[in-house]
Amino acid sequence: MFADRVDAGRRLGARLGELHERDPVVLGLPRGGVPVAAEVARALDAPLDIVLVRKIGVPSQPELGMGAIGEEGARVIDAALVERVGITDDELQVVETRERAELARRTRQYRGDTAPLRLTGRTVIIVDDGLATGGTARAAIKVARARGAKRVVLAVPVAPPDTADALGRDADLVVVLATPTHFRALGTFYDDFRPTGDAEVIRLLHATG
Repeated sequence: MFADRVDAGRRLGARLGELHERDPVVLGLPRGGVPVAAEVARALDAPLDIVLVRKIGVPSQPELGMGAIGEEGARVIDAALVERVGITDDELQVVETRERAELARRTRQYRGDTAPLRLTGRTVIIVDDGLATGGTARAAIKVARARGAKRVVLAVPVAPPDTADALGRDADLVVVLATPTHFRALGTFYDDFRPTGDAEVIRLLHATG
């Protein structure tokens, strides 16, 4: 469906063209969302920044997200999933503490001494390379709200239809290029889905921010 993240970002930027006049700020989710966000920022002639969030994975299945955390103390927990897989409060706290430490490390790595862009009163476009459960996106929206965003737009190339619909309750606008009914692993919608490295994230932030 998409050649790579750059292709996805260019197509997403074209879809979002009408937001150019709202003087938006574009926030990418590291790491894979940043190349997509960089193309959106270029298309809209908008500043680029990151919004740092971390998935909280089930201890026995780290890829299965039971929640997410973010800057500004943002926290989203899937209580139904936690109960279904039998995660105790202590187990949840251990995972969350570890992810908070990683969040702090990445904040220092990506931002250094640079302050986040001011979002007060602005239209903020949050961009990722795709959604599955939507936990990290929901945490990112909370971060933008906490920083005073006037309007929050969530924009991604691909997402399951139920996830996109659910996030419409959190964001003011959700823009998704493709919502396949039979959603598979995110990488199957890209010809090239190689991991985005930290160096690439930092390069794009300096080039576009």
